[in-house]
Amino acid sequence: VQLQASGGGLVQAGGSLRLSCAASGRTFSTSVMGWFRQGPGKEREFVAGISWSGGTTYYTDSVKGRFTISRDNAKNTLYLQMSSLKAEDTAVYYCAADRVAFRGIQTSPDEYGWWGQGTLVTVSS
Repeated sequence: VQLQASGGGLVQAGGSLRLSCAASGRTFSTSVMGWFRQGPGKEREFVAGISWSGGTTYYTDSVKGRFTISRDNAKNTLYLQMSSLKAEDTAVYYCAADRVAFRGIQTSPDEYGWWGQGTLVTVSS
């Protein structure tokens, strides 16, 4: 599967952005999808994941209640709605597809076999 992330940009603290990730290939609807981010000088970290059906989601603690992950399998698209953004959310955001079909949400980047190119989110304080 090939992934193309978009929607990043510059936003003031407290603002909102929606990221999208367009997927090509027949495996999108059978794959857990995740959003990761990598801030300046930091390692890539898990942000949110969604099951292949969309029925289960999981978030890292720092974004719970502020971010919402969703997917539209008919459109082969993954989303991340981000609200109440903080300066510490500044990072390059990546979408990724699990390397194994039909399993539970994984949080390690090593479990994801396909990655988008990343989209930069900058939150000004």
